[in-house]
Amino acid sequence: MALGSLTGVRPDVAWGAAPWFGDAGFLDAVSAEALAEACLRTLDYGPDLDTDEMRERFAPWFHAVDVVSARSPVPEPLASMARLPRSCGRYELAFDLCDRADAVERVMWTAVARAATWLRMGDLTQAAAAFESALLLDPANWSLYLDLADVRADQGDFAAAASLVAQGLEHEPREVSLRAAGAAYRTRLSGSSDDLQLLISLAPELANTAYRNRLIDHACAGPKLPPSLVAQAHRIRRG
Repeated sequence: MALGSLTGVRPDVAWGAAPWFGDAGFLDAVSAEALAEACLRTLDYGPDLDTDEMRERFAPWFHAVDVVSARSPVPEPLASMARLPRSCGRYELAFDLCDRADAVERVMWTAVARAATWLRMGDLTQAAAAFESALLLDPANWSLYLDLADVRADQGDFAAAASLVAQGLEHEPREVSLRAAGAAYRTRLSGSSDDLQLLISLAPELANTAYRNRLIDHACAGPKLPPSLVAQAHRIRRG
């Protein structure tokens, strides 16, 4: 896990080349949970790992993931491990980890890992199917309704997106991201000034500015909206 943190800070250094990291004795002993946490720590600082250079540098990590996941295929740690190869563009390894997890037990986190990998690859149809599978496994999880709604919005189906958000709100009626997304998708669908005003009022509460701006972009493309409200929303986006 310490090596994971070091790698996250300085991914340009080949920390994983340390001889002990690939040693069979170490890989036979390290737990799937510890390796999963280490993989997540490599991503803590948001480095761009999707390059040939990084894939080569992370080869010892991919080997460790392959060995440990085969020895100890615990579904949730494997879903976490999948984030590292996905970030590096090693999609086949990410999917292989999901397959190994599903062979033991189908859990929501594995379906989400599949969905995130399909999203990274730009396949919205497969991503939506994976999120639907996740919802079947955890139908009370409000964030899954939002995830699937966002995919439907990206597919241009704002009626489905608004409906999914409404279902999510049944489980978590105070969640600001759900309320904002619902306002945005209804605005895009019907050109509702009231919903755009609601989105404008909720926007400052959204911590993720990229997501906030995405919702504003969707909403402001709605039909026959008052130019003054659209301008107000755009000012928030620029701010």
